[in-house]
Amino acid sequence: MQSLWLIFQLLFCLFLGFILARRLPQWLEKIAFKVLPYFTYILLVAIAIEFAQTLHTIAQPAQILSDAITISLATSAGAFICCYILFKLIGFQPTQGRVSSELLIGSLINISYAFIAIAFGYGLSELFSAFDYQLHISSWYLLLIFMILIGLDLAYSPLDRSWLNWKIMLVPIGCIIGSIIGAVVCSLLINNINLKDLIMLSQGYGFYSMTGIVVTELKNAHLGSIALMNDLFREIFAILAMYIIGWRYPRSAISTAGATAMDVTLPMVKQACGNEFIPHAMVSGFVLSILAPIAVSILAAL
Repeated sequence: MQSLWLIFQLLFCLFLGFILARRLPQWLEKIAFKVLPYFTYILLVAIAIEFAQTLHTIAQPAQILSDAITISLATSAGAFICCYILFKLIGFQPTQGRVSSELLIGSLINISYAFIAIAFGYGLSELFSAFDYQLHISSWYLLLIFMILIGLDLAYSPLDRSWLNWKIMLVPIGCIIGSIIGAVVCSLLINNINLKDLIMLSQGYGFYSMTGIVVTELKNAHLGSIALMNDLFREIFAILAMYIIGWRYPRSAISTAGATAMDVTLPMVKQACGNEFIPHAMVSGFVLSILAPIAVSILAAL
């Protein structure tokens, strides 16, 4: 029952933001769109504060990083390979494009901001703890606000009905199936997390600002920490894939990007893969952004 209530809250806030688009005063919408790019970092600071307060109760905290890297690498590779096979079966051939080291460096710098926000939140919590004061910040309520902002943003996303064809839908399908296969592979390498939880962690699709909170609420802080770091690394691997091999296998690289394909990694799709693959990124990112909170919540509650 708790999981259904959490899912309802997430979807309601997403829908609320979507229907409020173009109905809010213009000045308020401008503020919302200015806040949205930075709200993720606010959310990450809050998440880091909550995780820092429970970190001392978690055995082998270094294991979190190791598990997160293993899961993110396996699920990213699974999404890439699965999408490649699906398009290979219907006769699609590799394409060509150009690579910009300048944009790659800029994107990695942006990713580093997320890690800085996490480090800042952790340091802030430790600082207050040194003075015997515990910060109380609800990352869940911040997440609900974030979902409203995402819904508002989705309403202005230039999705076109002609993009919704079965071939483009193979990109998110490849990400879903490949992520699950990656989780199964991880079960052979990671002994301290059961297969059900590994599959749950695989369904975040890079949506790190959501998965860490939801998993913490429904499971525990240990798995929540892994979920956060896992999706952060998935985003990094997606950027690397986009520029290392995305020019040759654009659909597979977009599948690796998961939910970030319609926002964070969209500029890389345009530059490394070409404008003709923007529909693939928009549709895949949209579908996975909607699916991620539902899949993670349901699997966490099982």
